[in-house]
Amino acid sequence: MYPAAKYYRREIMNVLMLLRPKSEVQYVYDNWTLRKGLEKMRSGGYTVMPVLSRDGLYMGSISEGDFLWYLADNGEFRESAKIKDIVRKNWMPAVNVNVSMESLIHSAESQNYIPVTDDWGTFIGLVTRSTIIKTFCSAENSVPASAR
Repeated sequence: MYPAAKYYRREIMNVLMLLRPKSEVQYVYDNWTLRKGLEKMRSGGYTVMPVLSRDGLYMGSISEGDFLWYLADNGEFRESAKIKDIVRKNWMPAVNVNVSMESLIHSAESQNYIPVTDDWGTFIGLVTRSTIIKTFCSAENSVPASAR
């Protein structure tokens, strides 16, 4: 177990303290065309973005590489092609809002951001790896030596 995670569990820290809410997150919808999705990623300067259904459910994440593989396989973006056709559903899995700090940190080991959903699978925001690192590094400095 990570020392800071143990301390935070005693302090009843939860994912909401680290959450960047949906209103502050850039995302694409699964029914958008590939062209529209790529334009959104480019204008925001992102290489990976969450994909949501129109109902707000988290569907997965999409990367620049997903668009490149589509181009390599098809030669062009067909106007009929949608984000849902290329989204990788099991890549960048979401966690439930009630996730433990230890599980959240485990997810952050392999993901730059961790999508967070409510009990119905609705996307409520995300936690970035950098937020976790900054929070735990500042916490290490404030944790009493006896608690480490």
